Amino acid sequence: MTFPLDKAGVTAVLLAGGQSRRMGGGDKCLLPLSGRSVLQRVIDRVGPQVVGLALNANGDPGRFEEYGLPVIPDAVGDFAGPLAGVLTGMEWAAAHTVSTHILTVPTDAPFLPKDLAARLMEPVAAGRADMTCAESDGRAHPVVGLWPVALRDALRSAMLEEDIRKVDRWTARYRLEQVAFGTEPLDPFFNMNRPDDAARAEELAGLDP
Repeated sequence: MTFPLDKAGVTAVLLAGGQSRRMGGGDKCLLPLSGRSVLQRVIDRVGPQVVGLALNANGDPGRFEEYGLPVIPDAVGDFAGPLAGVLTGMEWAAAHTVSTHILTVPTDAPFLPKDLAARLMEPVAAGRADMTCAESDGRAHPVVGLWPVALRDALRSAMLEEDIRKVDRWTARYRLEQVAFGTEPLDPFFNMNRPDDAARAEELAGLDP
């Protein structure tokens, strides 16, 4: 059984809810990279692939004002991990959009694929999967995923009643398909975790297709 699923049914939630400890704190997504902030690069890449965007971030939302996005804090405590961002996005989308799915991406990954949403949608639209996540170089990227908004209550229950925090513990209950992406000329899921990564990102920006 298949059902229609295209960009009109997907809202992207950009995850900036972490504390960036390995970068020394602060908002690493606001770091400059070849003339634009990392966050702006993520917006420019993901925005055309979906019907709308929201930013999951804790603390003062005013620091993101120039980007013109709804800023939504974690729905389950502060800094409860990536699943909190997924739940936050699901619940926000249910309340404020007609989207059936959300696409989550980290805001420290400036080279995300330009066909990310379409490729993650395909297994779900074909009826092979309930949800999908990206993979590159044999490594899964569970926070880069497509999630059905209809599972928001199940996720909230898992987090609050079962104390589930790891993404793979929760997704094991469903049909999850990992979608593989190539790594030439660069790994599109390169993320800026450490101070040295900022210099490497500048080098990679010259290879960005």
